[in-house]
Amino acid sequence: MIYLDYAATTPIDEEALDVFSQASRKFFGNASSLHDIGSEAARLLDMSRQQLAEMLNIKKEGIIFTSGGSESNMLAIDTFIASKPSWQNHLIVSRTEHASIANYVAKLEQVGFEVTYLRHLDDGLIDIEHLQVCLSEKTCLVIVQHVNSEIGVIQPIEQISKIVRKHQAFLHVDCVQSFAKLPLEKISALCDGLSISSHKVYGPKGTGAVIFPAIHQLKASVPHITHEYGFRPGTVDVPGIASFMTAAKKLGDNMVAEHKRISTLRMQLIQRLTERKVDFQIIEGKSQQLPHILALAFTGLQGQYIMLELNQKGFAVSTGSACQIGKQDPSKTMMAIGKSEEEAHQFVRFSFGKYTTADDVHKLADCLEGMAGIR
Repeated sequence: MIYLDYAATTPIDEEALDVFSQASRKFFGNASSLHDIGSEAARLLDMSRQQLAEMLNIKKEGIIFTSGGSESNMLAIDTFIASKPSWQNHLIVSRTEHASIANYVAKLEQVGFEVTYLRHLDDGLIDIEHLQVCLSEKTCLVIVQHVNSEIGVIQPIEQISKIVRKHQAFLHVDCVQSFAKLPLEKISALCDGLSISSHKVYGPKGTGAVIFPAIHQLKASVPHITHEYGFRPGTVDVPGIASFMTAAKKLGDNMVAEHKRISTLRMQLIQRLTERKVDFQIIEGKSQQLPHILALAFTGLQGQYIMLELNQKGFAVSTGSACQIGKQDPSKTMMAIGKSEEEAHQFVRFSFGKYTTADDVHKLADCLEGMAGIR
């Protein structure tokens, strides 16, 4: 099967898998234990933390390893709430956030927090003017996804950060889709929290991190925790983290070349569909777009139909975020950018990765031409 759903998850890198296997055998100790076996695990954990710190140009003490992007997001929210006085109970969230944020914020709203959902422009960017209007002295936290997982639009974090910091609110940025695909050194200096995930960058599932660049200014949401600088409980998964860093560094070192290669594949698919007069619409950012994600809407056809037909023909694609699959609701991103419910149901997401080839794209174009019709 030709895999074109890299935004949902990635196959584990062979070198990262080997590191996981070796570390599981040789560094199985609890990194908090005081004996030599524990100390060996602690040293590997420290090396991994330092590797990530160098990738993001931050101090390693600001890195809290977690079980993945979802936990990172929720841990960040809890930490920022704990670090502000109780009267600052206003949260501002974009309408296109990952389910881990959207669902958790909805829960907080039920227990008394004030939540404002930001409007989006027709290309997926948040409405900056709306953000400026919504901020107040009661605002504790603003949450904005760096790269949208459904359509790939890149939010202007530098501009957003300048506005948020004038109001002394925290800014959390979900970088799960952009980590190791885009340079994040500037982003890490502009936000108060940043979440990343291993399985999006060819590492093992069940590992991730939340980054707090100014962690010394924050208060842990649960007191007396002994792991991860007191911010996250539970025995640390050292083999998973070492494997995560192996995969992330490998991808990050090849970032520029891979960005160019995938941009070419994206354009080849668009060009072939256009030349063959297939009736489709590209959903993308007008100014900044991650090429790895290509969102298309096929007139008159349900996205789910396209996805199932492609599956029968040997292609793995999706109709949106994997965390929303199984629900009959239309894409929330498509709805947020002003599409009708019918248009939202026509949405299909193709996401490319390091094993995607030009031949894969050409075969996909052939299949889409056959099922999507001619203009």
